[in-house]
This record gives sequence, structure tokens and C-alpha cells, in this order.
Amino acid sequence: MGRQAQHRRIQQVSPTSPRPSAAQEDLVRQAGRALARHGLVHAYGHCSLRLDVGHFLVSPPKPLGLVADDDACSVVSLDGPLPEGVLGEVRIHREIYRRRPEIGGVIRSMPQRVMTLGTARITPQPRHGFGSYFAPQPPLWDDPQLLRNDEQAAALAEQMGAARAIVMRGNGAVTAGKSLEEAVVLTWYLEDAARVEFEARAAGIAEAGVVFGEAEAAQRATWSGAILERMWAYLTAAR
Repeated sequence: MGRQAQHRRIQQVSPTSPRPSAAQEDLVRQAGRALARHGLVHAYGHCSLRLDVGHFLVSPPKPLGLVADDDACSVVSLDGPLPEGVLGEVRIHREIYRRRPEIGGVIRSMPQRVMTLGTARITPQPRHGFGSYFAPQPPLWDDPQLLRNDEQAAALAEQMGAARAIVMRGNGAVTAGKSLEEAVVLTWYLEDAARVEFEARAAGIAEAGVVFGEAEAAQRATWSGAILERMWAYLTAAR
């Protein structure tokens, strides 16, 4: 099967599914490349954008850093099975969108320090500004296996609840934001929070270190002052 025919097969949607715009597909590809450029995904990882109340657009089933401009994304319905060619763990995105109508973007990532801490069942505490967005700390999905069935994906989404991220033991993380841009930025924040947690523990200062209280974290975890826009610009800048 030729490359163009393969893309058409992957992107098949039902007559009632929304047709993503070129800008929406470009945004998903751009987000994926940014995640790859900053080491937040590698051969594995995917990202998605909500299209409407019943559908989302997910990245092509390939390493995100290798996604080309003509690689088609796939429209996924919140009801029914995953389309042919869509990666199995994309069902995690579906379960989060089903439960959280405010969510506009979901990332499945493999950040290095998040991964390291997760193997010890540790998730980062809010020790600095970026960590405050996950206060009091991200929940831990305590199972290193791939999530390849609906029951597992639903259980993870239930455990995640209203959190912005959930760490998967020895298997990366999932982040969710009100937009795809926010979800990408939160993925970078999560890895930086894990860096601070890891380094504080390695330096032996974790116990003496200050952790944000509830009110302090809520005040610091702001998007005002173009905080989101500036980080998105940094992450997506051509290198």
C-alpha cells in the first residue's frame, strides 16, 4: 500500500464525524514535534486535540519527532471502538475526554525524570513554581503495564480525576489541559518538577526543603501574564 493510501485509510471517519481543519492538524503535528524536541517523548508517545463534545484528533501512529507535514492525524469518537491504525493507548485520551468536558488536549509522554521517580513510586511535590500546577502532587498509576483495554484506561482516568497529570509507574505520564498548548506546557512543567524533586533528594535536602502549601500553590499556579503563551513559543521555536 502506498504512503498516501495508507494515510487515507488511517484517517477514515464516519459521515457524522467532524472534519478537522488544516490548522487543527498542523497544531497536533506541531505539538508532537515540540514534545520530541524537548525529550518528552521518543519512539513512544502521542498527543490529541478535542474537536467537539464527541470527537478528538490524535497524532499519527509514529514517533512524534518523525511526523511529516503530510502525515494525517486521526479523528476518534468518544463512543465506539478506536479506528483502525490508531495506537491502543489512545483509549486513555478517550476516557479522559469522556469524563472531563473542560479538557481540550491530552498528552501521553515519556519524560526521563518523571520515569525515574515513578519507578520508586514517587511523584514530584510542589517545591517550585512549575510544580505548583500539580499540587499537592500528581497521583500515581501503580502498574507498569501498557494500557491496551478499555477497562484499564477507564480506571486510570478515574484515578486521575481532576488532576492535571498522572504519573504511570515506570511508564511515563499523562497530562491534560484546557487546550493542547496547555497540555504540552504542563508536560514540560511536570518534567521540571520531577527534575527538582530528583535533585533535591539526590542532594539530601528534600526533607529540609520547603513544599508549597495549598494556598501558596493555588496562587502561584497562574496563567496570567502570558505565562502559557511564552512557554508554548519557547517549546515550539525552530532550532
